Amino acid sequence: MKGKGLIAEFKDFINQGNVMDMAVGIIIGAAFTAIVTSLVNDIITPLIMLVTGGNGTEISGLQIPVGGGQYLDFGAFIGAIINFLIIALCVFFIVKAFNKMRDHSKKLVHRNAAGEEVAEVAPICPYCKEEVNVGATRCYHCAADLPEPATPTEQVVA
Repeated sequence: MKGKGLIAEFKDFINQGNVMDMAVGIIIGAAFTAIVTSLVNDIITPLIMLVTGGNGTEISGLQIPVGGGQYLDFGAFIGAIINFLIIALCVFFIVKAFNKMRDHSKKLVHRNAAGEEVAEVAPICPYCKEEVNVGATRCYHCAADLPEPATPTEQVVA
């Protein structure tokens, strides 16, 4: 059985744009994590200290000394759990919105004159076979002049 080599697969992976999408996601995730961490450390934790009677530097009753100046810090652990739950909730809402948008786009199916269900397909560059914007006269990917302005086509839905 003949397959692609590891290097060829890696080149394909990079060329598909997955790396850029992943990098943007990591950067935005890190920035968002910093915001949530600040919310937990600067707002939620002080509110917990206010309710539980903390002394301003620790959440009273949530730190257990174990000797040598070390503590089991349940307050920090609770903060990390709150941090995780807020981020998980936000990711849930983002995924939910994405799925709703994807499901909505699947419903954009109509029938042609023959009564077959068809969906509109984005125009494709005849040279590099990449998707181009509707109305484009030059391909964004390969810079080729298109023979005519790009128009979407209809494809029969199986």
